[in-house]
Amino acid sequence: MAIEKVKEHFRQWGMEERIMEFEVLSATVELAARAVGCAPQRIAKTLSFKYEDGAILIVVAGDAKIDNSKFKARFHTKAKMLSADEVEAMVGHGVGGVCPFGIAPGVAVYLDESLKRFATVFPAAGSDNSAIELTPEELQRYSGSREWVDVCKIVETP
Repeated sequence: MAIEKVKEHFRQWGMEERIMEFEVLSATVELAARAVGCAPQRIAKTLSFKYEDGAILIVVAGDAKIDNSKFKARFHTKAKMLSADEVEAMVGHGVGGVCPFGIAPGVAVYLDESLKRFATVFPAAGSDNSAIELTPEELQRYSGSREWVDVCKIVETP
């Protein structure tokens, strides 16, 4: 189970107890925000894209959307998300629990600048009913992120 891989990932720092598991689903930004009790923009959603012969993950704020022109300028290819089957096979987590922790070897992680607005954010922790609260600095450290990127635009909510 993917959440066990994430717990193992955090165990090396003695942080597995910080993982929150909910009685309710947290598989979408809205559901996760309700489960955690925070504003939706503080949910750190992990998006999976095809890149060269593999996959990359980009972690973005809950109110952010990939800006195709920024993505293409940064990665020199069109943004093409993985299918649900591809995500689990290539990344190691199922849709709804995708996170940058305990992932398959060779999957590069990038963090979007949209996350830096917040003192803490809540990425999933490998299942559709889990999360962990991290500062952006902790997210960078524990995700093994290659770098911060600017590939999103903020979507205004009505």
